[in-house]
Amino acid sequence: MTKRIFDIIVSSIGLLLLSPLFFLVFFLIKIDSKGGFIYKQERIGCKETAFYLFKFRTMQKDSDKKGLLTIGGHDNRITRIGYYLRKYKIDELPQLLNVFIGNMSLVGPRPEVRKYVEMYTEEEKKVLSVKPGITDFASIKYIKESELLENNINPEEYYINFIMRDKLQINLDYIEKNNLLLDLKIIFRTILNIFA
Repeated sequence: MTKRIFDIIVSSIGLLLLSPLFFLVFFLIKIDSKGGFIYKQERIGCKETAFYLFKFRTMQKDSDKKGLLTIGGHDNRITRIGYYLRKYKIDELPQLLNVFIGNMSLVGPRPEVRKYVEMYTEEEKKVLSVKPGITDFASIKYIKESELLENNINPEEYYINFIMRDKLQINLDYIEKNNLLLDLKIIFRTILNIFA
């Protein structure tokens, strides 16, 4: 089975089975704060192609204008329901639609915004040779990234110089070993980490 076929099968089943949850989240977001229930943001994917990544909205409207990074578990831009959607990674579920469409895969390097991609070295740009994913080893390692940023005087500088560089190295290693069995291992570990 090819990776693309696996992505289509799993994302379509996931979208179907999770549709009742999607309706519940839609309702909770609408009664909690003003704005739409889906947040889309331009990210850079395979071969440096821009696309819109979908998430459930977890912040107040237009919060991204105040900064791209989320600092701490209780960033004051995050809505009440948004806190729980983020904690259990439910906000990421709409990306199953990105996978179904084909601009993302279930497993692969997490896609970045253009601002940070422009800081990649030529070696680091190799992560753009594959489709970005919903999860990867770097996401597992940095599952509490916002808390790490909260404990630093200059969160963005720390993100760029340490977290982002480490993530890129982890993803470069993944690309070298990339196979379906490894993807299944990453998916399984991601689910375990969320519920842990």
